[in-house]
This record gives sequence, C-alpha cells and structure tokens, in this order.
Amino acid sequence: MYNKKFWKQLLIALALFLAGWFTFGPAQAQGKPEKSKVTIAVGGKNLFYYLPLTIAERLGYFKEEGLDVEIVDFAGGAKALQAVVGGSADVVSGAYEHTISLQAKGQRYQEFVLQGRAPQIVLVVSNKTMPNFKSIADLKGKKIGVTAPGSSTNMMANFVLAKAGLKPSDVSFIGVGASAGAVAAMRSGQIDAMANLDPVISMLTQKNEVRVASDTRTLKDTQAVFGGNMPSGCLYASTAFIQQNPNTTQALTNAMVRALKWMQKAGPSDIVKTVPESYLLGDRALYLSAWEKVKEAISPDGVMPADGPRTALNTLQQFDAELKGKSIKLDDTYTNAFVQKANAKYK
Repeated sequence: MYNKKFWKQLLIALALFLAGWFTFGPAQAQGKPEKSKVTIAVGGKNLFYYLPLTIAERLGYFKEEGLDVEIVDFAGGAKALQAVVGGSADVVSGAYEHTISLQAKGQRYQEFVLQGRAPQIVLVVSNKTMPNFKSIADLKGKKIGVTAPGSSTNMMANFVLAKAGLKPSDVSFIGVGASAGAVAAMRSGQIDAMANLDPVISMLTQKNEVRVASDTRTLKDTQAVFGGNMPSGCLYASTAFIQQNPNTTQALTNAMVRALKWMQKAGPSDIVKTVPESYLLGDRALYLSAWEKVKEAISPDGVMPADGPRTALNTLQQFDAELKGKSIKLDDTYTNAFVQKANAKYK
C-alpha cells in the first residue's frame, strides 16, 4: 500500500492543480479577451444592413463575451473605414469589398464574421426629376445620392453604371447619409437617383416617389446583378489587430453569430421590440414591411460563401482602376476560422 508521504504529496499536487485550474483554466477555456474595450465603427447603424450588430449590442451578447463595446456611427461605410485606418476605432462593421480595395493599396485588413449574404442596396430613380427614365444610360450627367462617397452604396452604383457603359466620372455622387436626410434629399430634388438601403428605400417606394432601377435585397436579385453570391456587411479589422487579439476577435464573432442565429428565429415583433425607436423612422408598419423584404439577405451563420470573395473582386475590377492588373490574394481578405468556432459553441 502507498505510505503517508505518497498521499501527502498526491494531495499537495491535487491542490496545486485545482488552484491552477481555477486561476487559469476558465480564462483559457473561454479565451479571455486581450482587449476588453473595443470600438466598432459603422456607417448607418439604423439600416437593416447592420441590424445584426445592433441585435448583438441590445441583447447584451458583447457583454456576455467579456467585451465593453462602443459603437460609433458615421454617415457611410467609407467614413467608418477612415476611423479604423486612422486609429480611432478597432473594428469596422461594413462592406467586405473594402478589404480587397485596401489590399490593393498595400494595407492588410480581414473579414472575420459575415453579417449579410446580399448587399441589400437598391438603386432608385426620382420620378420627380426623371419622369421619363428608361435605362441606366439616362443617368449620365445626373446627381446620384450615396450614403457616403467611396462606400458600398457608391461601389454598387459604380458597378451598375459600368454594366451600362458609364464611368463613375459620368455622374456626380453626393453623400446623403442613410436616414431621414437621404429621404429629404430625394424628395427635395437635390438628387436624381440614389443608391441606399432599407428602410430608406421602402419609405420612398411606398408613395411612388421613385422607381427601382437595380435591386440586391434578395439572393436571386443579387445573383442576377453580380453573377454570383455577393458578400456584404461584415466585421473586419487589420490583420495586425486580429493576430494580436485572437480572443477578442473570437468574442466579437461569438456575439455576432449569436445575434445572427437569434434573428433566424425572431418574429417581426421581436425585431421591433429590440431596436431603438429611432430606427423605425416614425413608421412601424413600414419598418416591418421593409424587414420582410430584406431578411433573406441576413447571413444565417456568419460564414463567407466560397464564391463570395471572387464575385466581389470581379465587381470591383469593372470600375476600380486601382484593381486592374493587380494581383489580389483573396484568401488574405477573409477568414472563417472564428466563425467555425462560434457556430460550434452556439449550435
């Protein structure tokens, strides 16, 4: 039989093991965030395009992952990107294609959780200033509103124009934001057309103030416009941030995947109860109607589709001179590694 010395040593070893487990084990198992305070820049937070971000925030998912998240809202995705590049924000909730454009400029950024699997952007034409509109070619020389110059709405408009043989320089782009200001700009005749998202678009179409020229709110329409699956809203950050803060990145992804899964099961009334009153733009019924049109565009799991990056690159190459002839490593612009872990955790 074992002597008393053996049992004493065994008990000491067990005590040390348990002390170590309770001190370090849970933190390691849960991946304690290296950076608990995170600033996320977004361009038009009230849009359905960014709804998963709002859901994660409002339901406390970021906090439950050990994060203190500050969300800073800008007029458009390009402005949000500038905040991260300038160092005033850590992460962007914005369009995936920015990671491609940034790589062409020698800057390394990476998508790590997808929010939308369709852009949800709609190009509409004013019935007030262009009552005789017949084709995209008619937009030559006209003023087109976008959330912000250089944003995903601007990129979508550029692509639709390019398909019709027009260059970005053939029109004038004007930043109008993504809320009531955009509606006002269209109604007042300041712009002739606009690339924007819901609920802004539905507010204008319900009174027949505009006509739809190109629509990417459903998967079918998106594939018709872009020729494949076109990834849209996502969380992305510099590869340096992701490499230095893998647990923080995982925590952000976990919260977003939980939000995406909640949205798959939520009813319209659940959505309305969760978002701020200001998101409704004063019309609850309109907001609910608009949600029905775009809910298919929300990613169910945060995973980047296999053909998504190539579709985005092909789209940008149609009008972006900086991307023509440049070798882009698409594998460096996104990762599904964090999403796979999040989906395993929140089945």
